[in-house]
Amino acid sequence: MTDATPLLSTPDAWAAFQGTRRSGRTRQLLSLDDFEAAARCVLPRPIFGYVCGAAEDNRALADNRQAFDELALVPRVLCNVAQRQQGVTLFGQRYASPFGIAPMGIAALSAYGADVALARAAAQARIPAVLSGSSLTPLEEVMQAAPDTWFQAYLPGTPERISALLQRVAAARVRTLVVTVDIPVAGNRENNLRAGFSTPLRPSLRLVWDGLARPRWLCGTMLRTLIKRGMPHFENSFAERGAPILSSRVQRDFSERDHFDWSHLARIRRQWQGTLVVKGILSPADAAQARRHGVDGLIVSNHGGRQLDGAVAPLRVLPAIAEAAGSAMTVMLDGGVRRGTDVLKALALGAQAVFVGRPFNYAAAVDGQAGVAAAIELLRAEVDRNLAMLGLTGCDQLGPQHLLDRRLPWPLVPTPAAHRSQPQGDA
Repeated sequence: MTDATPLLSTPDAWAAFQGTRRSGRTRQLLSLDDFEAAARCVLPRPIFGYVCGAAEDNRALADNRQAFDELALVPRVLCNVAQRQQGVTLFGQRYASPFGIAPMGIAALSAYGADVALARAAAQARIPAVLSGSSLTPLEEVMQAAPDTWFQAYLPGTPERISALLQRVAAARVRTLVVTVDIPVAGNRENNLRAGFSTPLRPSLRLVWDGLARPRWLCGTMLRTLIKRGMPHFENSFAERGAPILSSRVQRDFSERDHFDWSHLARIRRQWQGTLVVKGILSPADAAQARRHGVDGLIVSNHGGRQLDGAVAPLRVLPAIAEAAGSAMTVMLDGGVRRGTDVLKALALGAQAVFVGRPFNYAAAVDGQAGVAAAIELLRAEVDRNLAMLGLTGCDQLGPQHLLDRRLPWPLVPTPAAHRSQPQGDA
């Protein structure tokens, strides 16, 4: 996909008045949050708990949303917005919308073939998708189905294993490598344990009962996977196949990440010839360090609140990180994005794109690839509609002038002296 690739047509800005035209399982779903409620009825309690869960008291998870809610939008009016487009260019590739699908581990437990379904839906919608290093589908299979997919890696501090995995990723023709750096040790995901989910997944009477209570998932996802693909394995943690999800070796495979440091990233930069993105940056100092190491892009992220509870919301540090990154790196964000207005707020604060995780996982659980496509369509339509109501025709026109911090006073009515000093018209 290049700058010359034609983008998708502009959504019908009045479609919201007409009701949904979709059929099937998503016909009554009108927002990304609707997919979560629908997925709760499909997924067994432990699987749903794993997807929705975060660390400890969920403070980081909650603040990801609170940060967006504290910002109001300041629209301009009487602007000709008839010719709108929401496309963005990332690393020389032109995408149809300024959002993508974030990496999500073990998504294939939510829906049969979910990793391929997510990647294919993204490719058809011309948005980026990132395959997780904790996925249960070999990256080669996903790349064959959707060749522009990015790959996200969790890397141990072992140079030999890092080098071998990079060779495998390059052989699969991955062009964009995303290295996640915010998981030196496992987060305290006690909420997963309360929901009955653990890694490795431990068979129990409760797990069996939860599966029987969701017959559509049991037959359409779990049994279908076992019959057609066998026991799921962690396929992409290393150059070789990882452990099955029920094996005690899973914990060993995830160890040694606390050894990972900037020297390993420097080694990766020397070996990796493609685009290198670092995910999990929350400090402007780390952004500057990544720039010095030749990193091409950053994803500002607190792992969806799943690692350090109380970690700052990505949106709050986004402007400072964008400033530290300068023009040398592409800055992106994930965490808490649920509406088109959220997408535009992040772009106004310096992001060039955002990534959305849980809602697309829920969409796959509800209706596979068609569900993901429906969720993309809803978010794309919101971005288009909100651009128009802000008085804009493209994402590159967004800036801090379109935002107001609800917590701070702002003189909506200027003083007479200030009013006289204002230029006339829209200059």
